[in-house]
Amino acid sequence: MRDMTIKDIAKRCNVSTATVSKALNHATDISEETADRIRRVARELGYFPNAAARALKTNRSYNIGILFAEYGILGELIKGQVHEFFVQVINNFQVEAERSGYDVTFITHHIGDTKMSYFEHCKYRNFDGVMIAGVDFDDPEVLELVNSDIPAVTVDHVFDYRSAVTLDNVNGIRDLVHYIYGKGHRKIAFIHGDDVTVTKYRLASFYKTCEELGISIPAEYMRAAHFHDPPSCAVATRELLALRDKPTCIMYPDDFAFIGGMEEIERHGLSIPDDISVVGFDGIYLSQIFRPRLTTIKQDTERIGVEAAKLLVNAMTSPKVYIPTHTIIPGTLMEGDSVKQL
Repeated sequence: MRDMTIKDIAKRCNVSTATVSKALNHATDISEETADRIRRVARELGYFPNAAARALKTNRSYNIGILFAEYGILGELIKGQVHEFFVQVINNFQVEAERSGYDVTFITHHIGDTKMSYFEHCKYRNFDGVMIAGVDFDDPEVLELVNSDIPAVTVDHVFDYRSAVTLDNVNGIRDLVHYIYGKGHRKIAFIHGDDVTVTKYRLASFYKTCEELGISIPAEYMRAAHFHDPPSCAVATRELLALRDKPTCIMYPDDFAFIGGMEEIERHGLSIPDDISVVGFDGIYLSQIFRPRLTTIKQDTERIGVEAAKLLVNAMTSPKVYIPTHTIIPGTLMEGDSVKQL
């Protein structure tokens, strides 16, 4: 049996070969109904475009690079042993990118035994675009990539000239503080994350909300730790529990980092929430199997990943009319059993 061609699809759908090509390449100047019908017929006929031929004809690789260096070892991400939030975001990004006709490859420092920068790797792979998440955005190599001519979208960090998808950190923190306040707490401590854009927004929202509610926050109630890092949160928790005037509730930078705080609280012979209340952030699955269940902010990881992919595809396919967009995705307060009513 001979291989199906674009001409076969065009004949079956009673459209031109140009229209078929547009549908298969996810062009935006044909109706979604027509495009869906053509792609459905292509699948029924068993048509699969030759990737090399398509790349040669369009001068595009149909490959997207993902730069994720939160833990430095990309293999840990693939094995699902890194922070669940980013795993879910990247999974949803990949699904949407593939639905739009793109393959996804992780960006590294090596091709075989050859060491190269992130940008050099992207040029070597001829990526049409890149998604950047969970990195040090002040890293010179990251900035080199962001400042290059390769279309990019970032997650949880905003550059003036790139599209970005961020969590609604301002309203997330505001909702948590209002919830804690509604439970009668006035001595609220905040263990915040690293000195990055996310933390700046969260701190500003925390101070502003406390000010609006008439809550005074002693300087010693504010403690720095690392995102997704239980050991640093254990140290910060130990320092808070050593205060003469202890807080009645502790806010943690994320649910996974809270594990360190939980272990430290238990080590002091204290009970959650009877002796001290706690809240997290992100709403990962683990937070809901803690006992007691953790009160937290649930992030919409599906929407974050899908939106990031859509913004990047738009930047890659419509460069002449592309305008960088900053999309803020709201979270949802998930009430657990970790905050005591005073």
